[in-house]
Amino acid sequence: MNGSCACGSVKFTTPTDTPKNLYHCHCVDCRKQSASAFGTSAIFPFFKLDENNPAVSFFSRTCDSGRKQRCYFCNKCGSRILHAHVYEDKDPEVVAVKGGILEGLKWEGAKHIYTRSAVVPIPEGVEKYEGDPGWGPPKK
Repeated sequence: MNGSCACGSVKFTTPTDTPKNLYHCHCVDCRKQSASAFGTSAIFPFFKLDENNPAVSFFSRTCDSGRKQRCYFCNKCGSRILHAHVYEDKDPEVVAVKGGILEGLKWEGAKHIYTRSAVVPIPEGVEKYEGDPGWGPPKK
């Protein structure tokens, strides 16, 4: 899939044509970064953005899960690009690309995570998790 920030200074192609997963995250941090009720992340196999592109910047933070994460963005328009968990000895297996910057993303079937922090109703019948999707079975 092709992706780009709002101003077009950061462009990339994902390593696969479709994401491995799609999440609508209701945590406070994702609400803040999206300036909305939730943030949407498309999960892809790990890839790096062009490290020579002067428009690519990142900051690090600690997630609700306790994991460290790098948050990449365009320093010209401010668009959030992707998140990657930080490991000292290896690259992560996946990255979370922000859904709104991907061309042709299919939004159906997204899972809702960190619903304990939701400020909007979660639709009936969707796969949902009170926290991180790795913390046990989904609640239907």
